[in-house]
Amino acid sequence: MSSEKIINIIIADDHEIMRVGLRRLLTLDKRINILGEADNGRDAYKLAEYYNPDVALLDINMPIMDGIEATTLIKNLNSNISVIMLTAYEDNNHLEKALDAGANGYLSKNVNSKFLIDSLFLVTKGERVFSRSILNLMQKRIPNDIDEEIPPVRLTKREQEIINFLAKGYKSAEIAEKVFLSVRTVETHRANIMKKLGIKTASALVRYAVINYNAK
Repeated sequence: MSSEKIINIIIADDHEIMRVGLRRLLTLDKRINILGEADNGRDAYKLAEYYNPDVALLDINMPIMDGIEATTLIKNLNSNISVIMLTAYEDNNHLEKALDAGANGYLSKNVNSKFLIDSLFLVTKGERVFSRSILNLMQKRIPNDIDEEIPPVRLTKREQEIINFLAKGYKSAEIAEKVFLSVRTVETHRANIMKKLGIKTASALVRYAVINYNAK
Protein backbone atom coordinates (compact mmCIF):
# COMPACT_ATOMS: atom_id res chain seq x y z
CA MET A 1 0.00 0.00 0.00
CA SER A 2 2.84 2.39 0.78
CA SER A 3 4.02 2.23 -2.83
CA GLU A 4 0.76 3.66 -4.14
CA LYS A 5 0.94 7.08 -5.69
CA ILE A 6 -0.45 10.17 -3.98
CA ILE A 7 -3.97 10.97 -5.10
CA ASN A 8 -5.35 14.50 -5.26
CA ILE A 9 -8.94 15.03 -4.18
CA ILE A 10 -11.52 17.75 -3.63
CA ILE A 11 -14.32 17.60 -1.07
CA ALA A 12 -17.77 19.17 -1.27
CA ASP A 13 -20.35 19.10 1.53
CA ASP A 14 -22.56 21.88 2.82
CA HIS A 15 -22.03 20.82 6.43
CA GLU A 16 -18.83 22.28 7.82
CA ILE A 17 -18.57 19.64 10.54
CA MET A 18 -18.67 16.93 7.90
CA ARG A 19 -15.96 18.62 5.82
CA VAL A 20 -13.74 19.12 8.87
CA GLY A 21 -14.19 15.49 9.86
CA LEU A 22 -13.37 14.25 6.38
CA ARG A 23 -10.31 16.47 6.15
CA ARG A 24 -8.95 15.26 9.50
CA LEU A 25 -9.61 11.64 8.60
CA LEU A 26 -8.17 11.73 5.10
CA THR A 27 -5.08 13.79 5.91
CA LEU A 28 -3.98 11.06 8.31
CA ASP A 29 -3.19 9.07 5.18
CA LYS A 30 -0.05 10.55 3.61
CA ARG A 31 -1.07 9.18 0.20
CA ILE A 32 -4.02 11.57 0.05
CA ASN A 33 -3.68 15.25 -0.83
CA ILE A 34 -6.74 17.46 -0.35
CA LEU A 35 -6.61 20.26 -2.91
CA GLY A 36 -9.68 22.18 -1.82
CA GLU A 37 -13.13 22.15 -0.26
CA ALA A 38 -16.52 23.54 -1.23
CA ASP A 39 -19.91 23.88 0.43
CA ASN A 40 -21.95 23.74 -2.80
CA GLY A 41 -21.90 22.00 -6.14
CA ARG A 42 -21.07 25.07 -8.20
CA ASP A 43 -17.88 25.71 -6.24
CA ALA A 44 -17.05 22.00 -6.40
CA TYR A 45 -17.16 22.22 -10.17
CA LYS A 46 -14.94 25.31 -10.11
CA LEU A 47 -12.43 23.44 -7.93
CA ALA A 48 -12.45 20.54 -10.37
CA GLU A 49 -11.93 22.93 -13.27
CA TYR A 50 -9.02 24.65 -11.52
CA TYR A 51 -7.22 21.69 -9.94
CA ASN A 52 -8.13 18.74 -12.20
CA PRO A 53 -8.13 16.32 -9.22
CA ASP A 54 -8.01 12.56 -9.34
CA VAL A 55 -11.17 12.25 -7.26
CA ALA A 56 -14.09 14.49 -6.32
CA LEU A 57 -15.86 13.42 -3.12
CA LEU A 58 -19.30 15.01 -3.23
CA ASP A 59 -22.42 15.21 -1.10
CA ILE A 60 -25.73 15.13 -2.99
CA ASN A 61 -27.89 17.66 -1.16
CA MET A 62 -26.06 21.01 -1.44
CA PRO A 63 -27.20 24.58 -2.11
CA ILE A 64 -26.84 26.50 -5.41
CA MET A 65 -26.05 23.27 -7.28
CA ASP A 66 -26.52 19.74 -5.98
CA GLY A 67 -23.91 17.01 -6.17
CA ILE A 68 -25.57 15.17 -9.04
CA GLU A 69 -25.60 18.22 -11.31
CA ALA A 70 -22.01 18.94 -10.29
CA THR A 71 -21.10 15.35 -11.19
CA THR A 72 -22.51 15.78 -14.69
CA LEU A 73 -20.50 18.98 -15.22
CA ILE A 74 -17.30 17.50 -13.78
CA LYS A 75 -17.52 14.36 -15.93
CA ASN A 76 -18.18 16.51 -19.00
CA LEU A 77 -15.18 18.62 -18.07
CA ASN A 78 -12.89 15.61 -17.71
CA SER A 79 -14.18 12.05 -17.67
CA ASN A 80 -10.92 10.93 -16.03
CA ILE A 81 -11.90 12.69 -12.80
CA SER A 82 -13.50 10.03 -10.62
CA VAL A 83 -16.57 11.14 -8.68
CA ILE A 84 -17.76 9.46 -5.51
CA MET A 85 -21.07 10.43 -3.95
CA LEU A 86 -20.83 10.33 -0.13
CA THR A 87 -24.38 10.76 1.02
CA ALA A 88 -27.09 9.99 3.52
CA TYR A 89 -29.53 9.20 0.68
CA GLU A 90 -29.95 5.45 0.22
CA ASP A 91 -32.80 5.27 -2.26
CA ASN A 92 -33.24 4.26 -5.89
CA ASN A 93 -34.15 7.75 -7.08
CA HIS A 94 -30.88 9.39 -6.04
CA LEU A 95 -28.85 6.29 -6.97
CA GLU A 96 -30.28 6.22 -10.50
CA LYS A 97 -29.59 9.92 -10.99
CA ALA A 98 -26.03 9.55 -9.74
CA LEU A 99 -25.35 6.62 -12.09
CA ASP A 100 -26.86 8.52 -15.02
CA ALA A 101 -24.63 11.49 -14.18
CA GLY A 102 -21.57 9.25 -14.40
CA ALA A 103 -20.67 8.79 -10.73
CA ASN A 104 -17.92 6.22 -10.16
CA GLY A 105 -19.10 5.40 -6.67
CA TYR A 106 -22.00 5.82 -4.28
CA LEU A 107 -21.23 5.47 -0.58
CA SER A 108 -23.32 5.83 2.53
CA LYS A 109 -21.99 8.29 5.10
CA ASN A 110 -22.06 5.36 7.51
CA VAL A 111 -19.10 3.60 5.86
CA ASN A 112 -16.01 3.15 7.99
CA SER A 113 -12.80 5.08 7.37
CA LYS A 114 -10.89 2.17 5.82
CA PHE A 115 -13.65 1.48 3.31
CA LEU A 116 -13.77 5.16 2.35
CA ILE A 117 -10.00 5.45 1.88
CA ASP A 118 -9.81 2.17 -0.04
CA SER A 119 -12.64 3.43 -2.27
CA LEU A 120 -10.71 6.59 -3.17
CA PHE A 121 -7.86 4.48 -4.51
CA LEU A 122 -10.06 1.91 -6.23
CA VAL A 123 -11.84 4.48 -8.38
CA THR A 124 -8.50 5.84 -9.60
CA LYS A 125 -7.81 2.31 -10.88
CA GLY A 126 -11.01 2.24 -12.92
CA GLU A 127 -13.26 0.44 -10.42
CA ARG A 128 -16.74 1.45 -9.30
CA VAL A 129 -17.35 1.49 -5.55
CA PHE A 130 -20.56 1.06 -3.58
CA SER A 131 -21.22 0.58 0.10
CA ARG A 132 -22.89 -2.69 1.06
CA SER A 133 -26.26 -1.06 1.72
CA ILE A 134 -26.20 0.45 -1.78
CA LEU A 135 -25.27 -2.86 -3.41
CA ASN A 136 -28.20 -4.47 -1.59
CA LEU A 137 -30.43 -1.72 -2.98
CA MET A 138 -29.08 -2.24 -6.50
CA GLN A 139 -29.82 -5.95 -6.35
CA LYS A 140 -33.51 -5.30 -5.82
CA ARG A 141 -35.01 -5.15 -9.27
CA ILE A 142 -37.39 -2.29 -9.94
CA PRO A 143 -40.66 -2.92 -11.86
CA ASN A 144 -40.48 -1.77 -15.51
CA ASP A 145 -36.69 -1.64 -15.32
CA ILE A 146 -35.98 -5.30 -16.00
CA ASP A 147 -38.44 -7.72 -17.56
CA GLU A 148 -38.77 -10.64 -15.16
CA GLU A 149 -40.15 -12.86 -17.98
CA ILE A 150 -36.94 -12.74 -20.04
CA PRO A 151 -35.17 -16.13 -19.72
CA PRO A 152 -31.40 -16.43 -19.15
CA VAL A 153 -29.47 -15.31 -22.22
CA ARG A 154 -25.96 -15.69 -23.58
CA LEU A 155 -23.94 -12.58 -24.32
CA THR A 156 -21.34 -12.68 -27.08
CA LYS A 157 -17.68 -12.21 -26.22
CA ARG A 158 -17.85 -8.64 -27.57
CA GLU A 159 -20.98 -7.88 -25.55
CA GLN A 160 -19.32 -9.21 -22.39
CA GLU A 161 -16.30 -7.03 -23.12
CA ILE A 162 -18.48 -3.94 -23.48
CA ILE A 163 -20.51 -4.65 -20.36
CA ASN A 164 -17.28 -5.09 -18.42
CA PHE A 165 -16.29 -1.57 -19.42
CA LEU A 166 -19.76 -0.31 -18.43
CA ALA A 167 -19.27 -1.85 -14.99
CA LYS A 168 -16.07 0.15 -14.59
CA GLY A 169 -17.80 3.40 -15.51
CA TYR A 170 -16.73 3.91 -19.12
CA LYS A 171 -18.99 5.84 -21.51
CA SER A 172 -19.69 4.65 -25.06
CA ALA A 173 -17.08 6.96 -26.62
CA GLU A 174 -14.41 5.71 -24.19
CA ILE A 175 -15.36 2.08 -24.83
CA ALA A 176 -15.16 2.69 -28.57
CA GLU A 177 -11.55 3.83 -28.17
CA LYS A 178 -10.69 0.82 -26.01
CA VAL A 179 -12.11 -1.80 -28.37
CA PHE A 180 -11.35 0.00 -31.65
CA LEU A 181 -14.95 0.34 -32.76
CA SER A 182 -17.07 3.31 -33.75
CA VAL A 183 -19.26 4.91 -31.09
CA ARG A 184 -22.28 3.95 -33.19
CA THR A 185 -21.25 0.29 -33.15
CA VAL A 186 -20.79 0.35 -29.37
CA GLU A 187 -24.22 1.93 -28.99
CA THR A 188 -25.66 -0.84 -31.17
CA HIS A 189 -24.05 -3.46 -28.94
CA ARG A 190 -25.48 -1.71 -25.87
CA ALA A 191 -28.95 -1.72 -27.41
CA ASN A 192 -28.63 -5.43 -28.23
CA ILE A 193 -27.50 -6.20 -24.67
CA MET A 194 -30.47 -4.31 -23.24
CA LYS A 195 -32.86 -6.12 -25.57
CA LYS A 196 -31.42 -9.54 -24.66
CA LEU A 197 -31.62 -8.83 -20.95
CA GLY A 198 -35.00 -7.14 -21.05
CA ILE A 199 -33.48 -3.95 -19.59
CA LYS A 200 -35.30 -0.76 -20.44
CA THR A 201 -33.15 2.08 -19.07
CA ALA A 202 -29.47 3.07 -19.25
CA SER A 203 -29.15 3.26 -15.47
CA ALA A 204 -30.62 -0.24 -15.11
CA LEU A 205 -28.01 -1.50 -17.55
CA VAL A 206 -25.26 0.11 -15.48
CA ARG A 207 -26.71 -1.43 -12.34
CA TYR A 208 -26.79 -4.88 -13.98
CA ALA A 209 -23.21 -4.45 -15.17
CA VAL A 210 -21.96 -3.43 -11.73
CA ILE A 211 -23.69 -6.30 -9.94
CA ASN A 212 -22.70 -9.00 -12.42
CA TYR A 213 -19.38 -7.86 -13.84
CA ASN A 214 -17.71 -5.36 -11.50
CA ALA A 215 -15.79 -8.04 -9.62
CA LYS A 216 -14.59 -9.83 -12.76
